[in-house]
Order: sequence, then C-alpha cells, then structure tokens
Amino acid sequence: MSSPKLHTNLIAGEWVQGPTAAPNINPSNLDDVVGEFTQASAVQVQTAVEAAQVAGPKWAKATAQTRGDLLDKVGEKMLARESELGSLLAREEGKTLAEARGEVQRAARIFKYFANECLREHGDTIPSVRPGVTVETRREAVGVVGMITPWNFPIAIPAWKVAPALAYGNAVLLKPADIAPASSWAMASIIHESGCPAGVFNLVMGPGRAVGEAMLKNSGINAISFTGSQTVGAAVAAECAARFRPFQLEMGGKNPLVVLDDADLATAVEVATNGAYFSTGQRCTASSRLIVTKGIYKKFLEAMLARLDGIVVGDAMDPKTHIGPVVSESQLRQNLSYVEIGKDEGARLATGGARIDGATPGYYMRPALFADADNKMRISQEEIFGPVAAMIPADSPEHALELANDSPFGLSAGVCTTSLKYAKLFQADLKAGMVMVNLPTAGVELQAPFGGTKMSSFGPREQGPLARDFYTKVKTSYVYAG
Repeated sequence: MSSPKLHTNLIAGEWVQGPTAAPNINPSNLDDVVGEFTQASAVQVQTAVEAAQVAGPKWAKATAQTRGDLLDKVGEKMLARESELGSLLAREEGKTLAEARGEVQRAARIFKYFANECLREHGDTIPSVRPGVTVETRREAVGVVGMITPWNFPIAIPAWKVAPALAYGNAVLLKPADIAPASSWAMASIIHESGCPAGVFNLVMGPGRAVGEAMLKNSGINAISFTGSQTVGAAVAAECAARFRPFQLEMGGKNPLVVLDDADLATAVEVATNGAYFSTGQRCTASSRLIVTKGIYKKFLEAMLARLDGIVVGDAMDPKTHIGPVVSESQLRQNLSYVEIGKDEGARLATGGARIDGATPGYYMRPALFADADNKMRISQEEIFGPVAAMIPADSPEHALELANDSPFGLSAGVCTTSLKYAKLFQADLKAGMVMVNLPTAGVELQAPFGGTKMSSFGPREQGPLARDFYTKVKTSYVYAG
C-alpha cells in the first residue's frame, strides 16, 4: 500500500514542507488515514508573516473588482468540487456526508457573498461646522491578520474568516485545527489555484502550542481572529492586549432551548433533536440545556426518547447514518466523563451515554439525554461539546427564562411556543447574541451577524456586513479647499 500524500504549508506562494508531519485519521474508521500534514516551525511562521507584510499593501490597493473576482472564482471552484470536498470533510471530521456537503456549499457561498461585499465599500461625508472644510471617512485594511480555527467546522469557519479579510484588502495567516487540517488545506489550494497573489494568503499548519503560539507572539501580525475554547481564548486575549493588538474571540456556549406548555410537541422534538444532537453535538450553538415547563415535561420526554430511539449512529459516509462519530478519542473520553458526572450529580440518565461499536473501528457514542437535571449541575453549566443534553424542569415561562439566562455563556438561545406574547418576551429578554423561535439554536445564515454575549464572544461580530468592523479600520480626513 502506498504512503499517504504529504500535504505541505502554503507560504509566500510556495508549498513548503515543515520539520515534522502528523497523520489525519478518519474518526469513522481508524484504519483510514486521510493524509499526512506537515507542521510549520516558528521560523516558517515568521517567513509567512514577512511575506504577508510585503504582499498585503499591494493587495489593499488592488481594485475592489480585482478582489471580488478572486473571491468569486474561489467560490465557484468550491461549488464545482462540492462532492469531493464534502467526502473529504466527512472523512476527516465525522460529519455525515449530507452535513459535510452542506458545509462546503456554505463555505463557497461565503466567498461569493464577500465577492459582492467588495463592491459595497463606502465611506461617509460628514458636514463640517467650518466653511470650506470637508470631513470624510474611509475604511482601510487592518494589515496582516492571523486566524486560528477549530475542527468542528473545518471549512466553513476558515471561510468566514478568510473571505472578509481578503475582501477588505488584508493579508492572511491561517492556522487550522491540528486534528482536522485537510479541508483547510483543500481551501488553501483552491485560493492558490484561483490566482491569489503570493503572500496574500498563507497556510501554516500544526499544533496550537507551537504554531498558534508563534503567531500570537509575532509582532508583525496586526490582528487575531480566534475560535475555540475559553481557556485558549483567554490566553489569546491576554497576549493581544499586551501588544495593543485587535482580537476577536468566539469561545462556545451552553445554549438553552426553552419548551413551553403551549409548544407544538412535534416541532419542539425536532428542534431539540436537531439542535442538541446533529453534527454529533459538536457545535458551539448546540442546545445542550433543554428547559421544559412542567405541563409538557412528561410528554416531551417520552417523545424525545422515542425520537432518539430511531437515531442511527454510524460511519459518516453511510447515507443511512443520522449522527457520525465523535471527532477523537480524547473528545470521546471527555463526553463519557460528563455522563458519569451527570449521574453522580443526581441527574437521571434517560437514554444513551455509552460508547458503541460500529461496522468499522471508530469513536461512536450513543446520544445521551439526562432528565430531571438541575441548572446548577456541571452538566448544565459546562460546555461538553458532544451528543449530551440535559432536561431541566421549569415552573413557568418566567422561571424558564430565568434558568435560561443563568449561565456564564450567551451565544445562542431558543424557545418553542405558539404564543406571540412569549415569543416576543424571550426574543427580547434572552441574554444571548442569537435567539431562535421554533427553530434549532444551531443553524445560522451566512449573511447575518454571528456572535454572542458574556463569556461566549468578544469583539466585533463575524459574518454578514458587520464582519468589516473587525477587518477594517476607519480613517477620518479633513480637507480645506481654500
């Protein structure tokens, strides 16, 4: 059998091998090696930064049409390779093939969206209080932007950072997650093939403790966009603050879905199942807290158990699979440890929560649902990032709102109700950056702002037109005509 292809870093327009490499393993089939991926050194990170510093100013001065044409071409190439890229993503991350292909489509359309945003650049003319003086504002590129992205959306999240950065004239260093670099590498190859000038986009792969650390400590990087854990996010914030460098953080959630007595039961069950368990629960917007008022609690639990009984867990490439594997052995161990924590805390494990065997060796887990949990329990307060949800009883809609807001996180939140009164109440009073009514907490659109409150997010929103707030800076000009 031939050895897996070695995938190298893209630095200054050249494919460059690093000093070490690591295999990318399919979590659905541990015998399947997706590929070998090189890991960059600190010296190579510095080379990439220097290349970006040289190429960035020229790219910033390129016409909006030039930048837009490149992004549109990237999007078109990704759409043309949707099937291939979807299979790659499903193999490396464990999403079902349908979800993986949907993510590729989303990433492609993000590039095409920002291709159009290039042509919507505008400034303002502000009336001056002085005769003969004109006051104008314009937006300019930040410079070199470092991006550190997670494994759970290995092509969509890199796309929603890279596309606006390039659209607004920045140069980029992208460091994808160490355990799922293949989709980012494929995206990088498409950007390169589409004619991106050398040095404008650079891919530096490897572990965070090496490559990520080198990026954070490099004074040539003008801004950092990070998606990942709170622990690492806090370190990113501290390092950037010490350097007076702008930073943007997305750090997860413990998202509530409230189900009120008047909810349509079938709708609520589908919304909860999708939000809590699809993508194996490995979404920062997953509804891991199901807060249910007492009048519907028993019926909702029975319906959820029936729904989960029909869920097929298996190989991500199998079209019969509803939920694929957990991404890694360490993530699976963490999930199972939280199942034990929940039982020790006194919550009732109603179904699931165990490792199961598949047709191939993989990290398979039966989705877990706890009943009769308390909002103070660790399983109700800490992000698990797996197919584990806890049902929490509430005395009333007002009590449910109080419980929903009792969390250090505030990314996404939802409510299932047929009452316009309560829909409006929860829309207004849920302490979250995104609110869903009769829809899963996980499921956002590329043209809308993405981000949360409290410990979930920091800095300007991602996606949509508000993305420019992070990737540009405002310059004000005063001109006296005489």
